[in-house]
Amino acid sequence: MSLLDELKQQVVNETGGNTQHAGAVEAAMGLLQSSGGLSGLVQAFQQKGMGDMVSAWIKTGPNPPISGHQVQQVFGGDQIGQLAAKVGVPPQMASSLLASVLPTLIDKLTPEGQIPQGSGSLLDDGLDFIKKTGLFS
Repeated sequence: MSLLDELKQQVVNETGGNTQHAGAVEAAMGLLQSSGGLSGLVQAFQQKGMGDMVSAWIKTGPNPPISGHQVQQVFGGDQIGQLAAKVGVPPQMASSLLASVLPTLIDKLTPEGQIPQGSGSLLDDGLDFIKKTGLFS
């Protein structure tokens, strides 16, 4: 199992453990990549007035939930539509699925409560996560 597959499996297990959640995690990873990594995602949330929410996911402690509507506001209808097509669900359900996995994914990518140095690509973020958690030591 690759490092990113391990990360995906952890998020899926914590958020519902079904095939749709797995597709949503993959789609969320794609959104992270296309947004410029964690830093780009934080910026997208800040631009929509939800910087405090994503900051809470990064910090240690509980992750506040996000609604499907809020996900739609941050990413827009086009990106949600593309995600829905990839996962094979209607756009409204895709927003809800993304809302269920995004806080956990961001939390897992920031285990020390901050965005890793040089964060910009999902691969780098995933590798930093694996190194810090010692999953494969």
